[in-house]
Amino acid sequence: MSIQFTKMHGLGNDFMVLDGVSQTLPETGPPWPSDVLARLADRHTGVGFDQLLLIQPAHGDADFCYRIFNADGTEVGQCGNGARCVARFVRDKGLFDGHTLRLETHSGQMQLRITDDGLISVDMGAPRWQLDQIPFVAKAEADSYLIVAGTNAHEVSAVGLGNPHCVLLVENVDQAPVAEVGPLLSQHERFPEQVNVGFMQIIDRSHIRLRVFERGVGETRACGSGACAAVVCGQRRGLLDDSVSVQLPGGTLQIHYAGTHITMTGPACAVYDGVLPYPDPVCP
Repeated sequence: MSIQFTKMHGLGNDFMVLDGVSQTLPETGPPWPSDVLARLADRHTGVGFDQLLLIQPAHGDADFCYRIFNADGTEVGQCGNGARCVARFVRDKGLFDGHTLRLETHSGQMQLRITDDGLISVDMGAPRWQLDQIPFVAKAEADSYLIVAGTNAHEVSAVGLGNPHCVLLVENVDQAPVAEVGPLLSQHERFPEQVNVGFMQIIDRSHIRLRVFERGVGETRACGSGACAAVVCGQRRGLLDDSVSVQLPGGTLQIHYAGTHITMTGPACAVYDGVLPYPDPVCP
């Protein structure tokens, strides 16, 4: 038996996308054990990806169910770049022919709109500031918090967007200690489910630069939910306007938030289609 897949990316945040609608795949858990998934994610000996995306029939009134697995096998609830790739995938593969798409995720339902110019807008929902909904351990909800990681204290903002996020302000993202501080904060005990860590440089009120260290993945070239988290955290501290261009290493996303739902707009690209033996892919 073999399985078809598509390699895709959103601003360099890359994915292995599986069609679980037309192909028979497990309804629960990842398609492969975590050790096999890690080998497939390897960029030298496997397909190479930040996350695996599995599209399945919806259980409710959505068009599809959309599941996200990190390279270490853990399942997460939200990925904005991945959602845009799913929208592009179902249109390209003839599974859907509309312009407005509803996706059922582990964190709730998402609505996407495919524009005439090929960009995809994602309704990312409302930010969750309550400590138990991030989740984050603190005495009281605040605009920012002080966290000791290693030998240093870091001022961070924290927000839930289906996934937990924390955001640090830095003077220059090119010199930000992403590789050193990212892992320390990502696995900090005050984030019970770990956390995605954003390093944000504010250029002006409508333009930021951002690097993101994702839990279970490491630094990625783009993170859609991380871009949304950075913008709403910056807005909450009075530093950013309603509409913000977020410049990531892989490209730029447009984020809009005016107190209701966050809208993220950006591209999604297919790279190639492939076939692997299933359930035992050939990889060392």
